Amino acid sequence: MADESSPAVETTDETSTLASPTSPRSPLEAAVSSPLQLDHVGHAGDNSFRGAAYAAAFVVVALVAFVGVFLAVIAWPSLSRNTVPFLTSTVWNVSGTEMAFGIAGLLWTTVLSSVVAMILAVPIAVGTALLVTHYVPPKLGSIIGFVIDLLAAVPSIIFGLWGLKVLGPALGPLYDWLQRTLGWIPLFSKGVDSTGNVLTASVVLAIMILPIVSAMSRDVFRQTPPDHIEAALALGATKWEMIRTAVIPYGRSGVIAASMLGLGRALGETVAVMIILSQTNTPGINVSLFSGGETFASKIANNAAEFDSPAKTGAYIAAGLVLFLVTFAVNAIARLVADRRPRS
Repeated sequence: MADESSPAVETTDETSTLASPTSPRSPLEAAVSSPLQLDHVGHAGDNSFRGAAYAAAFVVVALVAFVGVFLAVIAWPSLSRNTVPFLTSTVWNVSGTEMAFGIAGLLWTTVLSSVVAMILAVPIAVGTALLVTHYVPPKLGSIIGFVIDLLAAVPSIIFGLWGLKVLGPALGPLYDWLQRTLGWIPLFSKGVDSTGNVLTASVVLAIMILPIVSAMSRDVFRQTPPDHIEAALALGATKWEMIRTAVIPYGRSGVIAASMLGLGRALGETVAVMIILSQTNTPGINVSLFSGGETFASKIANNAAEFDSPAKTGAYIAAGLVLFLVTFAVNAIARLVADRRPRS
């Protein structure tokens, strides 16, 4: 009996030796054996990251608020001296001693060109996104998406010169036909120029915002749950019926958010619109798409040389403040719509 119990005693001693506090341990074993220390390190990392995230968010919000307050402070003295209704007047005279300026014409041209650009760009962008994600092979789809995304790398001044010298004259016969056929509609009535007009600027804006809307739409459509697609196909739906009943409803809010972001981009475009409309800056509200005009951004850029006094500067800053508020509202709406997108 004594001989049989000896190995057991030796095994017990060996086990106790391996488990003794003096034996070396790996960092993982040390952390597992010390849960309080692990919790302390984890909480410290969480707190540090949380603090950095809050600081970054605060900086962004403070920057936006600073821009808004800066614009309002600079614009207020000129607004207080304005002798015409700022929101409804089309007069712009800031060179004399009496300030008279309004943004009605600027607001109309800005909104008109941006909305027409959205009407042209969104259907093409959504159709391209559906083609890339559900019709063509993945390799071909990636090539098409890459080419469309490259449009975002083209400078605005290139788009403006191309629109004025190439696109406008090329579309001249189409513009003439539209004026002859639909001239009874105020939007298509005869304008002051057949090439450098609001419609040409809208087409250029549509091309410029196409990459934004297309890229976001592709990402949203790719996130459609496979179960939804397979369920629609299992019920006998064709590919188009599957897209109409499963893909588009799932990505609707994402497409709307992408469109709103594209609209914000179109509202703030400066150089391209300024080049195209530089020779057709007609005063007042011009209803026709074939007329000239000025947007908020092009008005400020065209008259930057007049910032020689606080009064003149304040008048243009007031126009910039309205553009800032409109763009901020559009992007805020886009964020709210994006947050409503269903999650799988």
